[in-house]
Amino acid sequence: MDCQDYITVPAERKKGQHLQREERGAIQHLRNQGLSIRAIAREIGCSPTTVMNELRRGTPPRKSNKGRKPGYSAKRGEAVYKANRQRCRKPHKIARCRRFIEWVVQQCREHKWSFDDCVGRARLQGLFSEDEMVCTHTLYNEVWAGNLSIAVTELPEATKRKQHKETRPRESKKSYGKCISVRPEIVSHRIEEGHWEGDTVVGKRAGKEAVILSLLEKKTENYLAIQIAGKTAAAVRAAMEELKAEYGERFSQVFKTITVDNGSEFSDFCAVEQWGTAVYFAHPYTSWERPQNERHNGLFRAFVPKGASIENFSPEYILSAADELNGRPRKKLGCHTPEELFEAFLDRVYAT
Repeated sequence: MDCQDYITVPAERKKGQHLQREERGAIQHLRNQGLSIRAIAREIGCSPTTVMNELRRGTPPRKSNKGRKPGYSAKRGEAVYKANRQRCRKPHKIARCRRFIEWVVQQCREHKWSFDDCVGRARLQGLFSEDEMVCTHTLYNEVWAGNLSIAVTELPEATKRKQHKETRPRESKKSYGKCISVRPEIVSHRIEEGHWEGDTVVGKRAGKEAVILSLLEKKTENYLAIQIAGKTAAAVRAAMEELKAEYGERFSQVFKTITVDNGSEFSDFCAVEQWGTAVYFAHPYTSWERPQNERHNGLFRAFVPKGASIENFSPEYILSAADELNGRPRKKLGCHTPEELFEAFLDRVYAT
């Protein structure tokens, strides 16, 4: 009977391809007919070494010199092959990266870094060799599988994946100043420093108590959080006057433009333009026109949760929370921190 009656796979085999169950059956049949190893290899279309290794794999050891010598069994060969495949897997890299994993978990818990922040910063500073590290994708796979000591709930960024629908901006019935539509294109491209986005972060009583004035520099992503007395134009103006006093005559170089929303607390914000800063107002209900500031306000909520009274936190705590955010390495910043890049920007401003 021809070998092809037992082989249901194509006659041409790829180099390095493992034997299939049908081919093992053919080997058993041909061996029982008394064919040599080379003859079987020609019929199967593989190397004689492959056939010889398969015969060894599927032939049980002889228990004694008495009796008939055991023959090859395709069933045994298949079972031994599958058992060997289970043992030949590459050891999990996580097991060799325990020191790096422990460092990542520590940064995530103590400083609320993301996995991207940890991996990027470790590579930038050469804290670990490549053999001691795993990539961000592997870290997320392991945390979702429950193989790390940190839970998904401790990584808020891992669960924030919202789909946003595109909406048309509403035209504002009230106008506090220049609309964002006339803002120079260079601001959106983030190719130079000095362009800011602003907003307020409210607490328990929807702005009827102390709130946070937040400002974000778009290129360096440096974040300022200032506790003010209330969600009022006077409180915002007082905070801006303090910033003007801090930066002095360089204020307009540090704050070239500021884009804020149409909230009533910014109704007098155009007064900042007298210091040489251009002010623009986003359309109503279009937080996506100030995406970076909105995202950082969300990150800031890790320190001041929604519904918590701002007055329960000291101004020093608010400033330290902003410093914590500015000390996080960012993948989009080449794994540098906003603080490092903003300080370099200030050095250039004051050097001129």
